[in-house]
Amino acid sequence: MTDLSRISFDLIRKYNVQGPRYTSYPPAPSWSNDVGPEEYENTVLESNKAGKPRPLSLYLHIPFCEHLCYFCGCTTIITGDNHNLEKGYLDCLLKELAGVSSLVNVKRSVVQLHLGGGTPTYLKPDHLTALLGDIRKRFTFSPDAEIGVEIDPRVTTTEQLRIMRDYGVNRLSMGVQDFDIQVQQAVHRIQPYEQTEKLFKEARALGFGSINLDLIYGLPLQTPKGFEETAGRIVGLGPDRLAVYSYAYVPWMKRHQSVMSDKMPSERDKYEIFLTAVRMFTGAGYEYIGMDHFAKPGDELSRAREERTLWRNFQGYTTKAGTDLFGLGLSAISHIHGGFFQNERDLRAYQDAIKNGRPATMRGFRLSQDDKIRARVIQNLLCHTVVIKSEIEDEFGIDFDRYFDASLKDLKEPEKDGLVQVSKSEIRPTLLGRVFLRNLAMAFDAYLPKAGEKTVFSRTL
Repeated sequence: MTDLSRISFDLIRKYNVQGPRYTSYPPAPSWSNDVGPEEYENTVLESNKAGKPRPLSLYLHIPFCEHLCYFCGCTTIITGDNHNLEKGYLDCLLKELAGVSSLVNVKRSVVQLHLGGGTPTYLKPDHLTALLGDIRKRFTFSPDAEIGVEIDPRVTTTEQLRIMRDYGVNRLSMGVQDFDIQVQQAVHRIQPYEQTEKLFKEARALGFGSINLDLIYGLPLQTPKGFEETAGRIVGLGPDRLAVYSYAYVPWMKRHQSVMSDKMPSERDKYEIFLTAVRMFTGAGYEYIGMDHFAKPGDELSRAREERTLWRNFQGYTTKAGTDLFGLGLSAISHIHGGFFQNERDLRAYQDAIKNGRPATMRGFRLSQDDKIRARVIQNLLCHTVVIKSEIEDEFGIDFDRYFDASLKDLKEPEKDGLVQVSKSEIRPTLLGRVFLRNLAMAFDAYLPKAGEKTVFSRTL
């Protein structure tokens, strides 16, 4: 990794602007409420008839948490110790699973399953067993399927770990954020290092070979020195992958975040914290995949980046490219056969739809040919850190430089600033540019708000 500490702070401020994370293109704010259940069902059936139907990726959203973390930007329902909503939600999720499995060609195998939240290990052991068992019963899994679950060390038990292992879960994503007690108090998430270490070692002893730890930089009261201590402890645990997310501070969308407004680190400190993460993790032998992910050199994520098979979706970076993604549960998002579809974000509306035997789709988007071309370029930038113009031309039958004339002009300034190299044959972000991949992708985005229009995105760093 280059010595980023020498980058001028003026350059950082110049590119630290609001922009999408590009877990989808077009970004979700551009989607339409006119796309509903009927179009979702028709699209699923169309996907079955493709010349070579895509394998399946399943995402199930468990929205419940007992306590609110003030930094949270997810769709969650806070219940305290009262789990009365759990059984009714599980019943709807099982019914939605039955509906999806009845629409999808049974010959299409599942290559990826992910349980996210909220807190998936909020579920009682018997409910977790019922859910994983039902998924296994209704779908055919590829022998090398990646089956991952997000777990919270504060509530996850050894019994739950055993259940997940017995149903084939082979990847755990463990939330940490920061081990500094002052930061934990500021974000309302008390999670001692010893608690995380204990669960991590239990998971290893039970045979989980791939464990990801999730961190966040830019949280209230964080300092470079404090984060260095957290990173050192993380290196000592030895996770296979690391996600180090830039904190998405969006109090205009998530009002509870505003309680931390007087404790946020400065823009300079936030960048120094990021530099600390890069230095610590690359120094410990992890490869910087790009944006917010690190992985051990032998990890599948690293190999996928080298082989240019890496992909990015709503779960971040993934090795399972070329799938149809089915999102189930409250607010879950599907990406199927050139279309995006999002479920209802209100619990009652979601449950009413499922109980009445219809998809819970509330909005979506059908990609045009132009959208598909731009999505491919953005994916290649974010995942492969190179866009080979001839590949795009061959796939879509375009003259790249002519088609993207305006985009290439927008890259002139980042090129002058050392973020990207543009040649006749390719567009290649520099090592510094890999920090600002979101900014480079914005040059190809046809949906960004115009000057003066309201924007809903977090900052790029």
